[in-house]
Amino acid sequence: MPQSSTMNFLHTLSTVLFIVSFHPFTRAKPDTYVIHMDPSAMPKAFSSHHSWYFSMLSSISDTSEAASVSSTVTSKHLYTYTHSINGFSATLTLSELESLKKSFGYLSFTRDRPLTVHTTHTSQFLGLNSVSGAWTAPNYGEDVIIGIVDSGIWPESESYSDEGMAQVPTRWKGKCESGTNFNSSFCNKKLIGARFYNKGLLSSHPKLTIPMNSPRDINGHGTHTSSIAAGNSAKGASYFGYASGTANGMAPRAHIAMYKVVWRYGTYTSDVLAAIDQAIQDGVDILSLSLGLSVDNNVLDDDPIAVATFAAMEKGIFIAASAGNDGPLYWSLVNGAPWMLTVAAGSIDREFDGILTLGNGVQITFESLYPGNFSRNQMPLVVMDECASVEELRQVRNNIIVCKDHLSISDQVGNAESAIVSAAVFISNYSYLSELYTRSSFPAAFIGLDDGQTVIDYIKQNSDPRGRFQFRKTSIGTKPAPKVDAYSSRGPFLSCPNVLKPDILAPGSLVLASWSPVSEVTKVGSHPLFSKFNLLSGTSMAAPHAAGVAALVKKAHPDWSPAAIRSAIMTTANPFDNNLSPIKDVSNFNQPASPLDIGAGHINPIKALDPGLVYDATPQDYMKLLCAMNYTSKKIRMFTKLSHDCMNRSLDLNYPTFIAFFNDDGLSTSADKFEQEFQRTVTNVGKEGMAYTAKVTGMDGIKVMVEPPKLVFKQKYEKQSYKLRLEGPKLLKKDVIFGALSWRDDAGKYMVTSPIMATTITSQ
Repeated sequence: MPQSSTMNFLHTLSTVLFIVSFHPFTRAKPDTYVIHMDPSAMPKAFSSHHSWYFSMLSSISDTSEAASVSSTVTSKHLYTYTHSINGFSATLTLSELESLKKSFGYLSFTRDRPLTVHTTHTSQFLGLNSVSGAWTAPNYGEDVIIGIVDSGIWPESESYSDEGMAQVPTRWKGKCESGTNFNSSFCNKKLIGARFYNKGLLSSHPKLTIPMNSPRDINGHGTHTSSIAAGNSAKGASYFGYASGTANGMAPRAHIAMYKVVWRYGTYTSDVLAAIDQAIQDGVDILSLSLGLSVDNNVLDDDPIAVATFAAMEKGIFIAASAGNDGPLYWSLVNGAPWMLTVAAGSIDREFDGILTLGNGVQITFESLYPGNFSRNQMPLVVMDECASVEELRQVRNNIIVCKDHLSISDQVGNAESAIVSAAVFISNYSYLSELYTRSSFPAAFIGLDDGQTVIDYIKQNSDPRGRFQFRKTSIGTKPAPKVDAYSSRGPFLSCPNVLKPDILAPGSLVLASWSPVSEVTKVGSHPLFSKFNLLSGTSMAAPHAAGVAALVKKAHPDWSPAAIRSAIMTTANPFDNNLSPIKDVSNFNQPASPLDIGAGHINPIKALDPGLVYDATPQDYMKLLCAMNYTSKKIRMFTKLSHDCMNRSLDLNYPTFIAFFNDDGLSTSADKFEQEFQRTVTNVGKEGMAYTAKVTGMDGIKVMVEPPKLVFKQKYEKQSYKLRLEGPKLLKKDVIFGALSWRDDAGKYMVTSPIMATTITSQ
């Protein structure tokens, strides 16, 4: 939307930040820095921060001649940021950087670092259809704009057809930028914006030539994530016969704007900042982020994404971000800022299988995504023990070789590939096999010890043991599902542990979605294969599911804040699988998952549209939290353009979850007690005259008290507050104890649920 004079004035008063990359005296690869400046230091002679930045670059330039200075400043300057973080980016020598630190108004700097990506049946699994639920007309996410910050887009995909789409919203200010093999004609009423950013990348790699310098996606990741969030119906979708059907995004009538920042050669925060800055200016409603910093570098005030998304939240933009793929250890989560929805990844009720049929008729089913054709004729089975010798494998390569788990599976697979074996069976005691192995380049079965013993016994008992393979089997309705997968990063969030993270579990494992047809998906033998669709796993796939659901909620409730939308998604989540049992953790021997694994539970888009109550929060509430975390006023000004004196501080954010750290000082006895009290305020978004009663489940050995135990709302949008108190021994029975608080209305329509967690785990 156009900037008013008032907004321009606020921008002038806002925190100034710019990004710099410098060349050490050795002229090594440049680094990138985020420099925070005091905006009040800008002289009145300058009409804008942009002109001030150029003047400052001129004053600190190592070049002496005036003409050269002007040219040098232009070449040094990369981006000017005005909406997410006011500032700019530039390349500087070390001496220039040191001069800048002495400038009046300088506050601090942080290093700019590379980021990594967190890499159709799902809509049906989530209960979305055109007969009932969230896809009942008129809500397919119409008029909502989802911004995707990723690797670009393949516009010819059927997922970006604008059939059935409404006109582009008049508030939209974005555009489609031209570049290599891409121009504005590729955009339509579905794909309404496409931009690309790589100045930060090129400043770190000055000699780099980018072959596809445009929004076009030759990687596939951005096409995949954007079609998950809001892809139109794509009939005949499959991965070489697996998962056949129609692929739909979560919000199939929402508009898509792509901001390409992920390149084959790297992803840099300066480019991501420019993308988020532009997305805010363009007018997106939702931001979907499937990338992030590493766990070691994930500190709120040192994370430009956290800072930039705070600005987006202030402008009413909802942010869904991937939790990361560094699970299953505690404290491995990224993108945990409390103003984001942090999304973990789980499985769905679908399996892709192959079948090994032994000569005696016994069939063994195993997970497989092998895409090639394979003869159904029987072949000899030969046991090769650990499969350690490539030469010995070559001698029997026309058989189905059987490898026992004495070496690592990766070594065995590598040896089999080198020997060019016709087919193989790998027997392992791993309960969780990587997707890498199910997507093998040759016919192979990866099976456990029990099935493996069946194969070995059959071979020993027969003089001519044989078997045959079948592939491309898809099973729907498998149980139990979902499960949280091992790779999904776990909470707590190291930089803000007092807010329970992740927030939600969404489909992330082997999700079928559109793909760039020039990006290789797998190999058969040495031959690369390409496809218009691909099956991928990661929290990268989970985040756009949540972004699409947020678009449905936004369409139903356009005046809701990002916090209210997040609350609706979280408090209606399902903690149970399709067996009506607690969701399981694959990495923990299928034991019940805790909120540190799955947050509030599995996302439920139908119920999220009508949650009954919401836990709302304002930018001021987040500032109170930052103050309580001992952030100085200077650091808080990195996040917000609003002034805050930290007179009010509180670690108790009005969040729809509860976490208490029962920290043992090493001197505690069984008689020592721990107490913690939380206060929450809920808003009635149902009809008037509603009454809710509290019910607590779980929390073994910990006393939970809710006061008052009943909330009565006379009016819609009325607010009521309550307190939740935990009392228990400092020495907990287990490291993690969890349960839930549910507010149930008297009519039985709503159950507004929040996870409760008590833990003794530490980050040390």
